[in-house]
Amino acid sequence: MDISIIVPAFNEADNVLPLVAEVTAAFAKVAATYELVLVDDCSRDATWEKIQEAHRRDPRVRGLRLTRNSGQSAALWTGILATTSPVIATLDADLQNDPADLPRLLVELKDVDFVCGARAKRQDNFVRRCSSRIARAARKAVLGADFADTGCALRVFKRETMAGLFGFNGLHRFLPILVHGGGFTTKEVPVNHRPRVAGVSKYGVWNRVWRGLVDLFGVAWFQKRRVKPVSFTKFP
Repeated sequence: MDISIIVPAFNEADNVLPLVAEVTAAFAKVAATYELVLVDDCSRDATWEKIQEAHRRDPRVRGLRLTRNSGQSAALWTGILATTSPVIATLDADLQNDPADLPRLLVELKDVDFVCGARAKRQDNFVRRCSSRIARAARKAVLGADFADTGCALRVFKRETMAGLFGFNGLHRFLPILVHGGGFTTKEVPVNHRPRVAGVSKYGVWNRVWRGLVDLFGVAWFQKRRVKPVSFTKFP
């Protein structure tokens, strides 16, 4: 496969088949081959059964199921480790990300190593928008990196950008910053954002803002201590 599209999912049974249909439509005119890897984070509803149904309809759909609920970062990292394609794409399973944006992000990837979406006209409530503004200001102050929307899961990137990274709870929030800190080129692109039509959000104020702020200091420590790529000469 040329591209692995990784989608973490937790209790998203009603969204699985519509998501697969939208991804299929989005890639209908894309020459590259792809696989759609749905990672079920030990859902309590019929998410896993819907993933199996999607695979029966289209063998390009693969399913991975975590044996215990471990969070979005664990599901994402599991998908990355379980695939080998040179290009990785990610998006949320809740259909708020628009799969139709993925081909456009793939075009942008020709010039950089990592392309991340920035949600335009966000369809979120005031609390979510406010918490995102607070998190952005904190990231800029502590890390010295200013990304407009690191919380957007719609991303396309080259696998080599994962070199030197490791899985941790909160990875999905800081991935663009970590990639940029590793010396790779990044670019933000405005993308569509849609209201949720099925299922419920898995995030509230505590796990969106306060836990993110705590993780921020861990990421700051890693960014200062990480070994950056260094050029060298070889003999003989």
